[in-house]
Amino acid sequence: MCPFNPFFFALSPSTLQAHERLEETKLEAVRDNNLELVQEILKDITHIAQQDSTAAELARILQEPHFQSLLETHDSVASKSYETPPPSPVLDPMFNNQPVPPDAVRMVGIRKTAGEHLGVTFRVERGELVIARILHGGMIDQQGLLHVGDIIKEVNGQEVGSDPRALQEVLKNASGSVVLKILPSYQEPHPPRQIFVKAHFDYDPVTDNLIPCKEAGLKFVAGDLLQIVNQDDPNWWQACHVEGGSAGLIPSQLLEEKRKAFVKRDLEVTPTSGALCGSLSGKKKKRMMYLTTKNAEFDRHELLIYEEVARMPPFRRKTLVLIGAQGVGRRSIKNKLIMSDQSQYGTTIPYTSRRPKEHEKTGQVYSFVTRNEMERDIKAGRYLEHGEYEGNLYGTKIDSIHEVVESGKMCILDVNPQAVKVLRTAEFVPYVVFIEAPDFETLRAMNKAALESGIATKQLTDADLKRTVDESCRIQRGYGHYFDLCLVNDNMERTFQQLQVALQKLYNESQWVPVSWVY
Repeated sequence: MCPFNPFFFALSPSTLQAHERLEETKLEAVRDNNLELVQEILKDITHIAQQDSTAAELARILQEPHFQSLLETHDSVASKSYETPPPSPVLDPMFNNQPVPPDAVRMVGIRKTAGEHLGVTFRVERGELVIARILHGGMIDQQGLLHVGDIIKEVNGQEVGSDPRALQEVLKNASGSVVLKILPSYQEPHPPRQIFVKAHFDYDPVTDNLIPCKEAGLKFVAGDLLQIVNQDDPNWWQACHVEGGSAGLIPSQLLEEKRKAFVKRDLEVTPTSGALCGSLSGKKKKRMMYLTTKNAEFDRHELLIYEEVARMPPFRRKTLVLIGAQGVGRRSIKNKLIMSDQSQYGTTIPYTSRRPKEHEKTGQVYSFVTRNEMERDIKAGRYLEHGEYEGNLYGTKIDSIHEVVESGKMCILDVNPQAVKVLRTAEFVPYVVFIEAPDFETLRAMNKAALESGIATKQLTDADLKRTVDESCRIQRGYGHYFDLCLVNDNMERTFQQLQVALQKLYNESQWVPVSWVY
């Protein structure tokens, strides 16, 4: 019999408690479909929210993009199983510390058809061909047998020399079984980071003389959504289209900045200054817009390359911003949308320094303030935009936008194009729609029909119509990267219906928004 050991019994309760803690049941999520639950709650309280402020506040919180994103992340995590991996087998430390012999070559076999690209590029190091990058989703990446830094010694028993293009041609034309003799690099691959961007320029690798391998390039156009899968190379990123497909090389932000830095943008070479607002000013009108400090300076140095974006679950935007040339019909569309559902849509009441007329009351068509008060607020940055007409100031106050949003409505704004830069933030979360002018002949026919039906009272001259079409083109060139939707207004009723459909999609489909709105 073992002798009595009081020390053992003194430790036993603590030891048992520790064991019980280790054996506790792991925490698990109650459910993994909270987004669906929130949508059901919103449906149930919709009719209550119109009469009860507490229900309205709850509905607003549940629809906030940050709250919806949090639930989406929770559901994503909750739907996965996170088991503790088994411990790795213990290896002999002496074995782990053995250096890799420099002549430890490997033979790698690949089966391919002639003309099929392997998804790999090469560079020359010390007279030898080294794997420079492996394209995400390509054949080599899927097999996992080659790594960046591996030295290619032979292809099918033939030495490869030191010309990367010659090696690419040999591999491209090879068919059947291809055996590579390599000297491994034994570099640890970096875990990929999830980065999504919206491209703001067109790119075709066929016309790019700088790309190391044209066949490995990825073609895209402005507005395409790309997933960046590798940024190891400072000049060439690897990316694929969000819709799917193999990865390819695209110029990095740095490389494209260097190429575009000294190239004048179309907006800068327009013959007249203030061309975007040229048609807004006439002989009787003096209108000056002040939006942000050194706005023109910002325009000159803005390089449109990539914009990092994030995917959000369906949600309603705070503001709807309509952009377009004068005379294209955006104000008519705004009024038509508000009248279609005044409980869902609203707009701001402009401020003015002019004296009210006999029948006018402040807060109806205009909010009347003194010139000194308005100038003071303009100087303090409280106006989104403002201008002067016949000696009186007119403008849109930023607080008036917040008032509409806080009332539970989407605030509809038809503003100067430059104002979009101020609005396109997490503060206003805008859905920006460009109302594009149709061609000259269609625009003239629409004006004639409007005159005959009594909707319009002024017949536009050919010069007016041409000015509208030209201004519309300039706005699209200069600010198209801000637009979420473009609608050609060649038929008012059809354009209105298309806008309604697009707004309804915001409630049903995921949205790609600037990452700055989320983080």
